[in-house]
Amino acid sequence: MSQRTERRGIHVDQSDLLCKKGCGYYGNAAWQGLCSKCWREEYQRVRQKQIQDDWALAEKLQREEEAAYASSHGTQTQPHSQASAPQQQPGHASLGPFSKFEEKKTNEKTRKVTTVKKFFSPSSRTASKKENQEGKTPSPSTSRRASFDTDQVSRDFVDFLKNLQKPGRDIHKQCRAFIVNMSSKKDLSADELSECVQDFYQGMADRLMSHFKGSSEPVEQVMDQVEKYIMTRLYKSVFCPETTDDEKKDLATQNRIRALHWVTIQMLCVSFDEEIPEVSENVVKAITDIIEMDSKRVPRDKLGCITRCSKHIFSAIRITKNEPASADDFLPALIYIVLKANPPRLQSNIQYITRFCNPSRLMTGEDGYYFTNLCCAAAFIEKLDAQSLNLSPEEFERYMSGQASPRFGGSEGDWSGGGPAGGAGAANPALAQLNHNLELLSSLGSRQEAVAEAARGLQADLLSWTQSVEREVHGILEKYPLEVLSCTVSAIDANNMDNDNLPPPLTPQVFAG
Repeated sequence: MSQRTERRGIHVDQSDLLCKKGCGYYGNAAWQGLCSKCWREEYQRVRQKQIQDDWALAEKLQREEEAAYASSHGTQTQPHSQASAPQQQPGHASLGPFSKFEEKKTNEKTRKVTTVKKFFSPSSRTASKKENQEGKTPSPSTSRRASFDTDQVSRDFVDFLKNLQKPGRDIHKQCRAFIVNMSSKKDLSADELSECVQDFYQGMADRLMSHFKGSSEPVEQVMDQVEKYIMTRLYKSVFCPETTDDEKKDLATQNRIRALHWVTIQMLCVSFDEEIPEVSENVVKAITDIIEMDSKRVPRDKLGCITRCSKHIFSAIRITKNEPASADDFLPALIYIVLKANPPRLQSNIQYITRFCNPSRLMTGEDGYYFTNLCCAAAFIEKLDAQSLNLSPEEFERYMSGQASPRFGGSEGDWSGGGPAGGAGAANPALAQLNHNLELLSSLGSRQEAVAEAARGLQADLLSWTQSVEREVHGILEKYPLEVLSCTVSAIDANNMDNDNLPPPLTPQVFAG
């Protein structure tokens, strides 16, 4: 069997979507295949190890500095050091030097970041600070829109907390204090910002669980409102921060998807028949939802766009196959939708949801399942190769470079439509419609040329007919010239009685009665 007919498609085992530590929750590629809970534990372990390594490095540097100082100034400082050593607690002898070491390390990091910012800032040597701030100010319409959304979310949050009475006031106070605290931490990395937000979520959820005595439903409702309020206020500072390479990844993903514009339904083994109006409508809705994700500010709302997109995909598969869609059908269809939509800032949105969404939503439920599949789709697109599409390396390179394009038809080397999604129209309805329109234009052009030729013939016939009529008229006039005879008109009322042209007078006749 040839490579063309061995259609294995895209298959991901459902166990691969779960956490690699076997906790049963959904994993995430951004967390190295772990769920948010296991990732936080792993992150805390690595961070604790890093702290211990820093302590060890600081103690080593201190010992080397003391040894160098003692060797250069003699041994007169040794009694003083021995006298002061018993006063220090074990394990904290290097606390003072380590604090200086941390301060030096922080100053060095701040200096590097400030230098880079100044290097990339426009006209940093001549422009004033006020001019730089004005240059970074967003447009008035955007600012008004963001301010309106923030004010509306704040009012809705206050109205929601009024039903909780005293706990509501405490929650509002803690949220406001957290937002003020986060506003002062602009130099933190994205992971550190995420850790701060996740710690706040965890602490707030624990307090709510104790207040509601273990009832999870009201806790989830309150946490949804807390997330909406906090992330709407912090969106500008935490979405695609300058300390990350999210923007670079967004551009790379968009360029990658543009280069893969030639990928068809058959190559991905997608169970779509876009010639069915309902299927085509669901595909359009799915594309709209995945694009709309970038316009949302709250992680839960972005997840909602992903969920709606996924449900439209399942509906399109179900209508095409006349049976419920399976998980094996969903991932190839999601990849196809992402390729057609090319969502703006896809990587930034995925990272934003990963860092700042309520972790319970990503670990379980349909939102977590659909989001995990979207992460798999994005990773698959980045690693897409000839083998994934059942193509030869030469064909893949020609398609990627634009030297050739997949054709659909009956030749042996072409992709033949199989199943409900066969044919060029099913593979790309827009291309099929374009070809149909081109054929109509071509036929209309030939018909227009025929009409123009007939019009020119009619014009020539009219000119020749006019000339022939003129020749016939001239010939008749020459053969039978017109002669006008003169005649004399008699005046009946004239007094000339001798006129011979007058009839004789009437003679009276008598009849016997």
